[in-house]
Amino acid sequence: MANFVQRMIGAATLNVPVVEEIEADTEYTVPALGVVVLASIAAAVGGFAEGGVQAAGVLLVSSLFGWVFWAFMTWLIGTKILPTPDTKSDMGELLRTMGFAQSPGLLRVFGGIPLLGSIVNWVVMIWLLVAMIVAVRQSLDYKSTLRAVVVVGIGWILNCIIFLAAMSIVGIGGMIAGS
Repeated sequence: MANFVQRMIGAATLNVPVVEEIEADTEYTVPALGVVVLASIAAAVGGFAEGGVQAAGVLLVSSLFGWVFWAFMTWLIGTKILPTPDTKSDMGELLRTMGFAQSPGLLRVFGGIPLLGSIVNWVVMIWLLVAMIVAVRQSLDYKSTLRAVVVVGIGWILNCIIFLAAMSIVGIGGMIAGS
């Protein structure tokens, strides 16, 4: 059985047996929250350089909220709207696998470095989406990666809408969208 760091690395490297282990280990929901908190802090640190305390705070809070919201939307879409005959999952499984899938988000700490930060943020965003697709495919017991892409894509779009709305409400939407 892998430890916390090994599971973070396994999730980040798209190691399916490790993702399955995370999914099955009901004791790992709180550690998944730990990954999300670490990735959120990294995003906040990277965002601070770009937008100050307000941007860092919004990134921190929205990352935590986004994890729960995206997991719920994924559960809803994946188990109620687009299930397969083999689909069987619960919120805990999705929270764990999607939490650990945020492991590459630790690199967002470099997001505030001029020039390099933008590249890092784009690479991390793509990496996170791919890690989420693997996490969702395994959690929802999909045989098709395409189905996982669709479910993750719908959830991601809804999550982005909520995130941008929150940014607009606090008056920093344009700043974050422009980076």
